[in-house]
Formats: sequence, C-alpha cells, structure tokens
Amino acid sequence: MSSTRRPRLAALGAVLAAGSLALSAAPAAAVTGGTPVADSDTTRAYAAKITVGAHDRGCSAVLVDSEWLLTAASCFAENPAASLAVPAGAPARPTTAVVGLSGTQGAERNVVEIVPRTDRDVVLARLSRPVTNVAPAQLATAAPTAGAELNFAGYGRTKTVWAPSQLHTGTYTVDSTAATSAGVTGKAGVAACMGDTGGPVLSGGKLFGLNSRSAQGGCLGVDEAETSTAGVVARVDDLGSWIAEKAAATRITDFNGDAVEDIAVGDPMATVGGHTTAGLVRVVHGGGKGIAEINQDLAWVPGDAEAGDHFGNHLATVDYNEDGYTDLVVSASEENVGSAVDAGFVDILFGGKNGLGSGPATRHLEQGSGNGSIGASAPEEGDRMGASLAAGTTAEGRPWVLIGTPGEALGSLKKAGAAFYVYGDTNVTVNQDISDVPGAAEAGDAFGTSVSGDANFIAIGAPGDAIGGNANAGNLVVLSHKIGADGRLTVVTGMDQNNEKINGAAEAGDEFGEALALVAYRPSGAATATDSILAIGAPGEALAPETGAAQLAGAGNVMLVHLKPNGTWDYMHALNQGSSTDDRSGTIEAGDHAGAALSAVNTAPRSVGSAATLKVAVGTPGEDLGSATDAGAVHTFSLLDSAGANDLWVEAGDGDGVPGSPATGAKLGSSIHFTPRNLYAGMPYGPAATGALHVLPFPNVVTGGTSRPATTYQPGQGGLPANGKYFGYSVR
Repeated sequence: MSSTRRPRLAALGAVLAAGSLALSAAPAAAVTGGTPVADSDTTRAYAAKITVGAHDRGCSAVLVDSEWLLTAASCFAENPAASLAVPAGAPARPTTAVVGLSGTQGAERNVVEIVPRTDRDVVLARLSRPVTNVAPAQLATAAPTAGAELNFAGYGRTKTVWAPSQLHTGTYTVDSTAATSAGVTGKAGVAACMGDTGGPVLSGGKLFGLNSRSAQGGCLGVDEAETSTAGVVARVDDLGSWIAEKAAATRITDFNGDAVEDIAVGDPMATVGGHTTAGLVRVVHGGGKGIAEINQDLAWVPGDAEAGDHFGNHLATVDYNEDGYTDLVVSASEENVGSAVDAGFVDILFGGKNGLGSGPATRHLEQGSGNGSIGASAPEEGDRMGASLAAGTTAEGRPWVLIGTPGEALGSLKKAGAAFYVYGDTNVTVNQDISDVPGAAEAGDAFGTSVSGDANFIAIGAPGDAIGGNANAGNLVVLSHKIGADGRLTVVTGMDQNNEKINGAAEAGDEFGEALALVAYRPSGAATATDSILAIGAPGEALAPETGAAQLAGAGNVMLVHLKPNGTWDYMHALNQGSSTDDRSGTIEAGDHAGAALSAVNTAPRSVGSAATLKVAVGTPGEDLGSATDAGAVHTFSLLDSAGANDLWVEAGDGDGVPGSPATGAKLGSSIHFTPRNLYAGMPYGPAATGALHVLPFPNVVTGGTSRPATTYQPGQGGLPANGKYFGYSVR
C-alpha cells in the first residue's frame, strides 16, 4: 500500500536565530533553485530585507508607500508556531529594514511602528524616514486562478547561504485561493526558505501577496528528505483601502509604544520635595496604563528640584532617536546654571517600552556644555533658555528641536534673544546678529519668545523688536531646514507689519510674533505637503470694532501667511473677533489679547488641503465674559476659506466641553494644543486652585461637528496626585 507524504508548511522567518545572520559576500544559488537578481536590476527595488533585534530574525518585505512596508506578522510574533498575534505599536525589539538591498547598497531605515491584521499573516511596518527614491509596489486588484503563475522574491536562505544580501526570485503555480490566502507550489524545484517570509509575490507584475509558509524543500538546514516546494501566500490584493487609511493616519503621542495616545501635562509651579515652584510633568498613559510623575529629583532627569526652576513650563514632542517611542522635550527656563540666575536649560527625555525614562539616557542641552553652538555659548543671567520650544521632523524625516532663548544677550545688547536649532548630534544658533538674518539685534528684542515649525520651515518671533521707532511692534524670521555650507540654517524671509504685503502697519505694543503656529499642507496640483501656512499672533494689536470707530488697545489680531517651497510668500488675511457687520463670533474689545497663544493642525496632511482639514485655535485669554474679567476663550478658524463661515467660539459652560461657567482670571486660551483628534485647553490659572486640563474632541471645536463627551484632568481627581498649582500650563 502506497502513501503520499503531506508536507509540513512552516513559517519562513521565525527561526533565523538558529544561526548567524552575518551577511555572506559570496554569490548564492537562489531562493532554493531560484534566480539571483543582478545588482543592476532595479525592477524589484521595492523589496526589503528586515532584521529583528540583534540578528534574532530575518525576513523580507515590500515597500507599498514611501513610509510603509508590508511584511508577514510571523516575522514579529513571539511564537509564530502558536500564534500570529502581534501587538500594535513599536516593535518589541529594535528592527531595521534595508529597501532595495543589493550587496551593500540600499536605503536603511528603522522600523518604528507595527500595524497588524488580525485575519491573515500580514502587518504594515512604518519606517523612521520615507524612502523617496524607490517606487512602491502596486497592488493587484484580483486573485489569479488555479494554474496561474506567480513570481516571488526574498532575502531568505538558499541551498548554501544562510542569509544572503542578494535578492532571489522564483516562480509559483497557484493551486487554490481562499479569502485571505492562496496555496502554491514552487516550479522546477524552487521553494521559499526561512527569511523569505513577507517577501513580495507578484501576479502580472502587481503585488498579490506575501510569502507566508513553506515546506522548504531543498533549503539550507532543512531535512534533505524534504523535497516538497508547497507553500502558502498571504493575500494583500484586497488591502488597498486599509493600507491607504493607515498610511494617511497622523502620528500620536505615544511614550510607551503601545499605539494608544498619551498626554504630558506641565505644572511649572508645583512643589517638589518641599521646593515650591520647582515644577513637574505628569504623564497620563492611554488605555488606563497609569500616571507617571517626572521631576528633577528623579535619578534619570538632570539637575535637582529647586525653588523657581519651573521645570515643565514648555513641552514639545518628537521621536528624536527614531525608535518608535515618542520623546518629550521639556524646559526649565528659570533654572539657575552655576551662578547664572534664570539661565535655563532643556532636556530630551526618551520614551521606551515602559514610558519616558525607560529608553536611552536623557540628552541634556545646556549652554556651555556639549558641542555645537550651545556648547560654545555661556549661560548668563536671564537667558531663559527653553522659554519656547518646538519639535518635529523635516520632509525627509530628520528630527529637529527648536529652543527659544529670548533673554540671551548678544554682546552688550541685553535680552536681544536667540534660538538654538538641534538636529542629529549637534546644533546651530539663530539670532539677529548673524549677517543674513533679517532685522538687527537690539536690546529687548526678545528674539526667540516664540518658535514654531513644520516639515518645511521654522519661524522665530521677536515681539519686542522696535520697528520704525515703535517699541515692541515685533517681527519674525522664517528659515528652512536646509543646512548651508556655513553650517547654518537657510534664511527664507523676515516679516513685520510695515511690510507692504501685510495689511496694517507696525505700531508700538503690537507684539507681532508673540505667538506663532506653522503647519504644512498640500496645495492643489502638488503631490505632497510642499507649502505651509504661518499664523502670526499680535495680541497687543489695537483694532477698531467698527469702521470709523476708535481703536481698542490690546484687542489682538492674527495674520495668516502662505509660505511657498520656492521661498516666496503671500499674505492671506487676518483672523479676529467679530463686529456688527460680519459673521465672525465674538466682539472686538480692549484687552482681549486675541492671538496670545496659537496652535494649528492639518488633519489630513497627505490630502489636498481644505477648509475642513486645516484649522487653527486662537487663544484669547483676556476675554471678559459677563462680569468675569479675563475669563478667556478659544476661537477656532479654518486656515483656508473665509473666517466667519468656518469659525467656532469656545468658552466655559457653552457645551463644547469646558465645564462650569466663565470665571474671573481663568484666562482660558492661555494654554492650547490642537491635534487631529482633540483640542487640549489648559487652565492653569483656575477656577480650580490646582489648575486643570480639558480635552475637547475635535468635532466639538469645529463648525459642523457633532459634540462628544470631553475629558477633564485635575490634580486630586481620577487617580492624579493632589499636588498641583499651575497644572495645564503646558501640554503635549
């Protein structure tokens, strides 16, 4: 009696830890029996080689978007033989990918985020930086029929080489198809081997699926008695909309890499270890994973908690070391450095599996220490390094941090101000005493009072700058992220209200540039977000409530500017409160200080910008409401289209999510942070004695949205420690 041996189909990438992953420089025969791809052949440049951990596993993958790979879940599953379940978020072990690897050439990136499927052996893997010189693979739109031929590729074992650095290809015949997979058999003795898992499987040149399992007949390290070339392919031809949705999703703040949004809240006046106004940051981990307190008495945080440090008064977030965990940039701008009172410094606190402090050692940025311009500068009394912060990534994906130091003296010019741009392992200064930076350094300019940036540009405000003899009229400078041959950032332009493009004129006390918000967007006709909109706050601006009426001091104004990739710019229009002759919310009044704080957001940065996707929140902390003086409000607008048709007014008790009623001195709008999901409104000045943070869902604060329940965080409630003074002063 004869019998037919059923082949055992094994996950291809699960056991590479069984031997060394040292790359072999010698040519290999193939994916068992397949064909090596010549270095000059870029047809499959979208194929990628993945290395998990310290060469614990190796897999293959395929580029389907400039920032995303498709690969097999089994590459990341803890025990793929038992389960293909993979948690979303940062990979459990450091993972690298080389796209288009051929010999020693290819685009190497970190894998920083995993988005798994639950119905098949597939994950999306986000890269630390986009790969822009390789065309992504195009998805097939239908499954091939039985008997059709498929071409597959991978960087897995061959008959003689454990982990080749050369791509190999082979041909499958389709045996059968199911909803999420296809059964295949390798032709002419070709089989997929370990390390080929996740590699592309093509039908008619389009991506149909990924290598998933194989009998591995003829592969190095497999029983020689095994001759079957049968395999299973995970289908991806039906995942186009899923890939597009995930690739377009905006990033969240995620300090512990679990794919759930976290919040960092600064309280710079909090008492720490008996030291009043030392300051702290509280981190609320999403998904109910607890609350952490960060202060300078922790061993991993530089400095010591001391009265008046104001640690946490400004915050910014970025994945600075590109490992998939959000890092927190935090300042203590009134920290004494040696004998220099209020010199200030900044720290980058790195995220990790267990949140902030569980990643690499903190990077400390202090004048007179380290390298670059920061190392070459001396800490001086009143520098207030870190009085403003911004952080992000360039269009190429390079992380950066921008640090305002408005009290910096330039020679004998007190409080002329400066900013430091931090990138990689170095940094460079920007100030108005540099020859090509617009404006001239003067005492009291306070250059660096405000900073903002996006993927295209950065902006630095000097609201104390005198323009045409008008004290505190204010100006700003815009720079690109390009580093010139002199090691400095490339200047784009300078602006003040005497510029002929800007509606209005520079006047004493305008404080033009007191607040800034930059956001990148994709204009019509462009393929990517090449342009930017800059919102400029002038909270001291005097405005007339009606035509011909007297101007009201300190009403406040916001001006919008369109920045183009060629360095030119156009004035768009102003945003301010309403009058009897327009349809904007609110009423222009003295002392409102509209534009004292700004935060802008693009909810769909890959799509052509629209009135619905580009928004700005304008803080108006001096707003009087009824008998409540300085109760404050937040006014949201579209950055495109007319103001009145797209604005919404937010005040306490109006149903948008800020509880209670307007309170004297609450100054709602002094601390705001806008994201595609929420508007964070900090209320450090009350009415709660500890301060509070209100998280308003995005639909609550834009026109046409359907209100959802808001969330309030307040010391002493919901698990937060009771210690608090200015909780909500800063938030990210």
